[in-house]
Amino acid sequence: MSPQPDIQAYFDSATNTVSYIVADPLTRECAVIDSVLDYDPKSGRTATRSADQIIRSVHERDLQTRWILETHAHADHLSAAQYLREALGGRVCIGEHIKSVQRLFGGVFNLEAGFRPDGSQFDHLFRDGETFAIGQFTVDVLHTPGHTPACVTYHIGDAAFVGDTLFMPDYGTARADFPGGDARTLYRSIQRVLALPPGTRLFMCHDYLPPGRTHFAWESTVAEQRRANIHVRLGATEDAFVHMRARRDVDLGMPALLLPAIQVNIRAGHLPPPEGNGVRYLKIPLNVL
Repeated sequence: MSPQPDIQAYFDSATNTVSYIVADPLTRECAVIDSVLDYDPKSGRTATRSADQIIRSVHERDLQTRWILETHAHADHLSAAQYLREALGGRVCIGEHIKSVQRLFGGVFNLEAGFRPDGSQFDHLFRDGETFAIGQFTVDVLHTPGHTPACVTYHIGDAAFVGDTLFMPDYGTARADFPGGDARTLYRSIQRVLALPPGTRLFMCHDYLPPGRTHFAWESTVAEQRRANIHVRLGATEDAFVHMRARRDVDLGMPALLLPAIQVNIRAGHLPPPEGNGVRYLKIPLNVL
């Protein structure tokens, strides 16, 4: 039997986000995927409770952090990538199409003159089809855009981390109405994920409780998604999916943390630089989005 990565999930109830430590039990090397920096929008305060939980676990398990991975530039939580990098080491990485997202939102926020939309804030940008290693495991990077242009899926052994591309089967799929999003592209990306072996475990970045379910969940399989996903199960056509997403997305409100989150996440988890008074500021563009 082939070895399987050791996967530990951390659910942040404030943002419904799931972060992961993915470790090779043989070499003790690990990656952290989709970390959360706590943020209170009422006070503008940040905190590190979620990230500190991951740091404690890495130390308690004597793991060596090689990678701090983002599946995309999240609109619903701030990334703790730089805080984790300082505490644990490792390289902060994302898909190469983050440059498109940076160009889109750099103009929206009129970011400082020193901000470059070239992905240089990250330690490495993955190409579609690129591979890297977590100990004995080879990780395949799949570009899976549609929710955002920069979304990637990390396929590690018998597991794949799909970001916001898919949710649990009873909740469906990601919205496609953000700048640069596209429902038809999303459908084709999902088909790429569902072409993985049926037993592949799929790990979601979020879970929201649909009617009839009382517990949070974030793991399914390719076979379960093919059979039961309410938006893309077998027989769901591309045109039907595009029509459904357009009808559904038009009624969705913007995520509560979109404006602060995007400003931090396109910077690879760096907070905006301090201004002349030493204070860092997040911008709120009026009547733009």
